[in-house]
Amino acid sequence: MSTHPDDEAPREDALHAQWRAARDEIGTHVSHARDQLDQANERIKARTGRDLILATLIGLLIGGLLLVSLIFVKWAFLFFAVAGSQLAIFELSRALRAGGRRIDVVPQQIAGALLVFAAYFAELWLTWVTLFFAIALVIIWRLLAQMIARDGRTYGDVLTDALVSGFVQVYVPFLAGITLILLRQDGGEWWVLSFIVVVVVADTGAYASGLLFGKHPMAPKISPKKTWEGFAGAVFFSLLAGVLLAMFLLGLPWWAGLVFGAVLVGTATLGDLGESMLKRDLGIKDMSSWLPGHGGFLDRLDSILPSAVAALTLYAVLSPLAVS
Repeated sequence: MSTHPDDEAPREDALHAQWRAARDEIGTHVSHARDQLDQANERIKARTGRDLILATLIGLLIGGLLLVSLIFVKWAFLFFAVAGSQLAIFELSRALRAGGRRIDVVPQQIAGALLVFAAYFAELWLTWVTLFFAIALVIIWRLLAQMIARDGRTYGDVLTDALVSGFVQVYVPFLAGITLILLRQDGGEWWVLSFIVVVVVADTGAYASGLLFGKHPMAPKISPKKTWEGFAGAVFFSLLAGVLLAMFLLGLPWWAGLVFGAVLVGTATLGDLGESMLKRDLGIKDMSSWLPGHGGFLDRLDSILPSAVAALTLYAVLSPLAVS
């Protein structure tokens, strides 16, 4: 039985109409879901001051590049350390200068680069020598620059400028160098990856738990948005991540993962609060706006840098327990 050509046109029109109706319905649902997501993001942004979607996308991009460097090309992590420390030195120096301190940016960055490279390529004792050299360089440079300026700056301010100059070297490039010293160890890339994962999990757990359940401020005079509920979430997820990483990545017993997670959530929290106190003293919200949704590079490194010392110590204590 054949179909008359005149019957085909109405049938095709009906199919096209159904397709257009289905497409319009899908478009309506997508638009509605997008509006709901935007509204939720705006509520989160109003509460936390962060664009959650943009912050997540940038975090995934950086995390993916970091993961690739540690898994496939171990030495490529050096570029992350150099670039991150240089940008963080610039941010911190600029913020301190805006707060009234005299910081010499170029000597800071030169000394910082030497310190980071020494941590990766030189022996441990030479890294310490480079640290003392870097501190001496920026302090002497600042004192000589002040002598040349002769602008009547008080003795107390000059002394504070010199001490703060040395602090920048210890806080950023030296702690970044500690991460590279850990990276150089046997299997160090897995320890670097593990401690960064725990710190990120702690930060994410604190953010999510604080957003959902936060009611009791943890340190209102330092960081008003941090809560004890957020800290509890950070502890829970850090311990869980520590156990999983210890068992499946580092070859350690499960209880060592509890130690790993507990120590790192402590150092990450202290690092975060320390930078918050510094920013509060300087009267700023973020070190910069270079990472939309995150703030500046130092705002992302504030928990990682002090945790590097703890991670290297944990490597020395726990790595003998690893199952070969």
